[in-house]
Amino acid sequence: MRFGIFVPQGWRLDLLNVEPTAQWPSIRDFARTVDAGSWESLWVFDHFHTVPVPTTEATHEAWSLMAGLAASTSRVRLGQMCTNISFRNPVHLAKIAATVDHISGGRLEVGVGGGWYETEWRAYGYGFPPIGERLERLREGVEILRRAWTTGAVTLEGKHFQATDAIVQPRPLQPGGPSLWVAGAGPRVTLRIAAEFADFTNFGAEDLDEFLVSSAILRSHCDAIGRDYETITRSAEFSTIIGISRADVDARIARLQQRFEQVLDPGTAARFIRRYLNSVAVGTPDEVVERLKSREAAGLGYAIHYFPEAAFDRSGIDLFEQEVMPALEKNR
Repeated sequence: MRFGIFVPQGWRLDLLNVEPTAQWPSIRDFARTVDAGSWESLWVFDHFHTVPVPTTEATHEAWSLMAGLAASTSRVRLGQMCTNISFRNPVHLAKIAATVDHISGGRLEVGVGGGWYETEWRAYGYGFPPIGERLERLREGVEILRRAWTTGAVTLEGKHFQATDAIVQPRPLQPGGPSLWVAGAGPRVTLRIAAEFADFTNFGAEDLDEFLVSSAILRSHCDAIGRDYETITRSAEFSTIIGISRADVDARIARLQQRFEQVLDPGTAARFIRRYLNSVAVGTPDEVVERLKSREAAGLGYAIHYFPEAAFDRSGIDLFEQEVMPALEKNR
């Protein structure tokens, strides 16, 4: 199994109590530590407002971070999970990504999706189109990215996006452009787009049965268009809290809830923390290894981990690196 890790970015209230002037240095230093280690990739979220509700706490912008991280690291690959295709004109996004790929020395990954967080859509003036329209936009946007990166220019008269002789030079450093990750498990549209264009998919693996169903649908779309299903790597992201004992894990979760209650009411904080209680990647090293191995056996090839403690406590990450990663990497 291959491994990626998210930077603490603020979106999930993970920069609480970090002064604004110290946040970028904290993110940069975290990235440099990851760069010097064994993780294959480093990730950001593409969101503007915090969850589970908008607050005035910081959420750092994804593609600005991409450029900064590209210049601050030298080895680790860099991605977003995932870029909302409607938040930036796709031709402009193609050009941004090409520049970041050059800054990074060819280490960029590009994750895209249709978007879902309604409050930030409306707050930033994008409206909130129905899901069908958001997926139409995703389909057109992905086609624009591929054309721009492979030919250096785009003309497309789409329903939602248009481009006329739009020049995208320099093209990305990576031939053909960065690997494209399509996020989501929509059976009729999203997984069809993934079958056509994706190098990687990203959909849920917390529920093993749902992961298997999504995988089977992806395979059926690949068969329908004549694509080799095995050329697409399936990935999933996991909220991760790991401790030396169950008591240690429970204490970490309790500390997180106390932090969240600084800006959320107790009921909202309690609901927010529930996402961690039964997560595949929350537990002792042996528990997490066993659960991830079952996902790997089902075809999961890439696990991207979000550590809510990352900005203020690296001990869980260290434990994961020492005991979980070696147990799964030896199967590669």
